[in-house]
Amino acid sequence: MPGRVHGGPGHDAGSRTRLDDVIKTYRIGDVDVTALDSVRLHVDEAAFVVILGPSGSGKTTLLNMVGALDSPTSGSVRIAGVDLSTASQRKRAEFRRRSVGFIFQTFNLFPGLTAFENVKFGADAAGRSDGAGRAGDALEQVGLSARLRHFPHQLSGGEQQRVAIARALATDNPILLADEPTGELDFVTGVQILKVLQAQSRAGMTVLVVTHNREISRIADRVVELSSGRIVADGPPAGGPADIADLQW
Repeated sequence: MPGRVHGGPGHDAGSRTRLDDVIKTYRIGDVDVTALDSVRLHVDEAAFVVILGPSGSGKTTLLNMVGALDSPTSGSVRIAGVDLSTASQRKRAEFRRRSVGFIFQTFNLFPGLTAFENVKFGADAAGRSDGAGRAGDALEQVGLSARLRHFPHQLSGGEQQRVAIARALATDNPILLADEPTGELDFVTGVQILKVLQAQSRAGMTVLVVTHNREISRIADRVVELSSGRIVADGPPAGGPADIADLQW
């Protein structure tokens, strides 16, 4: 079930994802906290990009900008020609439904639905045909074919994470955003998931992975490193992308 990049009216052929001079400030009590500080980031289609940095560096906030879950205090965010900075809530919701697959760090599974039903929900919400077939294929990709009928409370944390990943894959949306996708997984399963994400990028999907694990950044096409809300490094991993088989953590 490869991810496919979809063009269309307003498609930005030069760079699918563009953040220009993005500042995001939150008001906490009497204090303004800057989560992103003058961030400029352009990402082409079918790229496999790792957003690297410690907790509090602005990684998740940046991901939320790309996924239209949040809007900048100033600056612009344009994805595939759509200006999310000025878009209405309705347009932003439609963009998320049709364009983005999310892998949340907190899973966000429906407790009353089975693994299969949670994944099928993702495909159905994205308006994809054959939601059942997509759900089965996605769960097979993450190694959970034997756990289709289990509810979230019957699954380990790592298995719940894999269901969340399968749900994002089943949408077949052209942008995949992953917030610490291997955080709850053992090394062997984490490598399996990284292989799946890499395969989606090679099939044409734009994949952005947020992590604090520098080892994971070795397999990226591009590593964007954040510190205190600013991009402090941006380029290919040192020595070029490594093979997944060479990873250790």
